Amino acid sequence: MAKPDDSELVYPLGSEVPSTGHTLQIADGVRWLRMGLPFALDHINLWLIRDEIDGRAGWTVVDCGIASKTTKAAWEQIFADELGGLPVLRVLVTHMHPDHLGLAAWLCQRWSLPGQPECRLWISTTDWAVGHIASGRNTDESGEAAATFFASHGLTDEGALAKVKARGSYYASLVPEVPAQYRRLKDGQTLDIGGHTWRCIAGYGHAPEHISFLCDELGLLIAGDMLLPRISTNVSVFEMEPEGNPLPLFLSSLERLAAELPAETLVLPSHGRPFSGAHRRIAQLERHHDERLADLLGACAAGPTSAAEVLPVLFDRVLDLHQTTFAMGEAIAHLHMLWLSGRLERQRGADGIWRFLLP
Repeated sequence: MAKPDDSELVYPLGSEVPSTGHTLQIADGVRWLRMGLPFALDHINLWLIRDEIDGRAGWTVVDCGIASKTTKAAWEQIFADELGGLPVLRVLVTHMHPDHLGLAAWLCQRWSLPGQPECRLWISTTDWAVGHIASGRNTDESGEAAATFFASHGLTDEGALAKVKARGSYYASLVPEVPAQYRRLKDGQTLDIGGHTWRCIAGYGHAPEHISFLCDELGLLIAGDMLLPRISTNVSVFEMEPEGNPLPLFLSSLERLAAELPAETLVLPSHGRPFSGAHRRIAQLERHHDERLADLLGACAAGPTSAAEVLPVLFDRVLDLHQTTFAMGEAIAHLHMLWLSGRLERQRGADGIWRFLLP
C-alpha cells in the first residue's frame, strides 16, 4: 500500500542506526540492535535491556531475527562485544512472525548455561502455539492450501501459483524450531526488567496475540509491528482462517494504544527508526485505512471485483512474489471488513473466484 506520510513524526536519533553486530543506547540500560532480512523490508530492530533476575545480572533480549547463519554470526558479535561479559537471562518475543521468533530456540539453548537457570522464552500463548504448529506443518500441504486460497480470490497466474506452492517450507525454513517450554505473556501483565516496570499491551490483527511493552518510567514503548513509522503494518487474511476479519481488530488495537500511551512516549518499532508522535502516527494510519476502504468501495462500484483485481488500486508499485502474498492477504482483509460490515456483498462465480460488489 502507499506509505502514510511520516513528516509529522520526530526522530530523536536522526538518521543514526546501529551497524551489524553493534548497539546504540536508547535509554539507561536499553540498547538497540539491528539484523538484516533477505526481503524488500531488509532489517528488523531488536532490543537489549539490562536486567537482574534472582540476583543474577545479565540481559533480556526482545525479539530474535530469522534463523540464518548471518543472523547467528551477528548475534555472536553482539555477545562478544556488547554484553559486558554478562549472560542473556531471558528472551521476550512480541509475536510469532519469523523475523521475531526465528532464533528464539537457538538463543534460549545458547544461554541455558550449565548450573544456571534456564534461559526461557516469554511469549503469548496464542503466538507460541501458532508458531509451534507452523514450524512443523506439512510443507506440501501448506503450499497447496495457500495457492488454492489465493486462486479462489483471483490470483490465476500459473507461474505465481506454482511459486506459492513451492513456498510451503517458508515458515519452517526461517523458524526451524520453537522452544517446547515458555513463559506466558498476556495483556496487562507487568514485568520487572532491570528495576523498571514494563506493562504488556496485547494487540490483534497483525498476529494472533501480539505483545508490546510499555515502560512509563522510561517513556518507552517497544512496539513490535503494531506501530511503525514509515510503513503500514501488514494486516492479512490467509488460508488457515479464510473468512477472517482482522482489520477491525487491528484498528481497535490502535485505538487502545492511543488511549494507553502518554503523548511524549518514544516508540521503538521493529522496522524503521525510533520516533515520537505516536498519537499523530495512529491518526495517520487510521486515515490511511479509511482511504483504502473508500478506494475499494469505488472499485467495486463498477461491478463484481476480486482481491487480485484490486491490487493495483491498493499498491502503486510492481510487487515481487513475497510482496504479492502479503498484498493479496491485505486486499482480502480490507474487502472482508467491508463485506462483513454489510457495505459489500460477496459472491462466488462459476470459475470458483470470490468477487465483491455493492449491495
